[in-house]
Amino acid sequence: MAPIVRLLLLVWFGLVLADVRPAAQDSADALAHRIEAAQPGATRELGSLTMAELLLRTKVPGVSVAVIKDSAIHFAKAYGLADVVAKRPVEIGTLFQAASISKPVTAMATARLAQEGRLSLDADVNTLLKSWKVPVFEHNRDHPVTPRALSSHTSGADDGFGFPGYDPAAPRPSLVQILNGETPSNVGPVLFVRPPFQSFKYSGGSVTLMQLALMDVTGRPFAELLHDTVLGPLQMTNSSFEQPLPAAWAARAAHAHNRDGMAQPVPWHVYPEQAAAGLWTTSTDLAKFAIEVQRALRGPRGAVLTQGSAREMTTPVGVGPYGVGFSVEKRGEGWYFSHGGSNWGFRCTLLAHLRKGYAVVVMTNGDNGSVLATELVERVAAAYRWDMK
Repeated sequence: MAPIVRLLLLVWFGLVLADVRPAAQDSADALAHRIEAAQPGATRELGSLTMAELLLRTKVPGVSVAVIKDSAIHFAKAYGLADVVAKRPVEIGTLFQAASISKPVTAMATARLAQEGRLSLDADVNTLLKSWKVPVFEHNRDHPVTPRALSSHTSGADDGFGFPGYDPAAPRPSLVQILNGETPSNVGPVLFVRPPFQSFKYSGGSVTLMQLALMDVTGRPFAELLHDTVLGPLQMTNSSFEQPLPAAWAARAAHAHNRDGMAQPVPWHVYPEQAAAGLWTTSTDLAKFAIEVQRALRGPRGAVLTQGSAREMTTPVGVGPYGVGFSVEKRGEGWYFSHGGSNWGFRCTLLAHLRKGYAVVVMTNGDNGSVLATELVERVAAAYRWDMK
């Protein structure tokens, strides 16, 4: 073989390897393995542990992870146990409580009704409500409480909730009883103590009020409304706002576990505060939700949202870090929208880039799940070379 031919072949073969090797290294399986393995050189306390060791160290029975690349699900995997008593493993189709990630899903329904002209994000919410009214007094007489303020935790509501939920066998309050703090509600009343948009205070009560407003405007049960406006169009077929969870779905649901990784006395709590804490879903279904926001932001629209509505959800209202549903923050060189969730025995997180089409969803069934989720987000960001540093 002539030297020049041999040289050209070597160059060509090297170029082929240069093309193939990064693709192989970036395959879903390769990246999943990198995330599951001990992290070389990691200085974090949990960085030296494998996935199996992470579950043991954090005392979290099970976790489901979905990773998005180029606004599509790149890989999804499940680890550990859905129920430590029955030794039932977590699967990709295992349902978890999304807890407060229910709030941005509700906000998407609100944004959709607004883009359809059925409500205004800047209307006085009392013009939407029929069964309860925000008290009018000096703080909000000239600046009424609006859906935008309620969905961004800037309405002046002072509750700071956090809902503990209810034992499935216990009496459950109506939404009006929750808002008034009346028996059998297990939280105090929702009080408005500041003018809207004066300051930020996270408020489960404000989103519960938005739940009532959406029901009053449409005349429909909340779970049915959210299915038709968000879950159905996004093909989130393993998701439901039904509370309590329908019996037909219960066999696929993860059970709640405490900080020691032990089963709670009942499999889960029930949340009549559906908008704030009531979504049952999977990591892959929540990934579809994040993808909808990313695709709509890119424009001209998504399956549910117009580009304008997506911007409403991911643009802070001017006070605090929230838009209509999502917290927005800069991490390293990137801007991200996100939301976490914390219910009795469940912890979860969703983090997504505004522009670059990547995201991660982590869902756990243990009270220590936030520690595990934080570690997994770091691993995903490193494996996929996100711009968080």
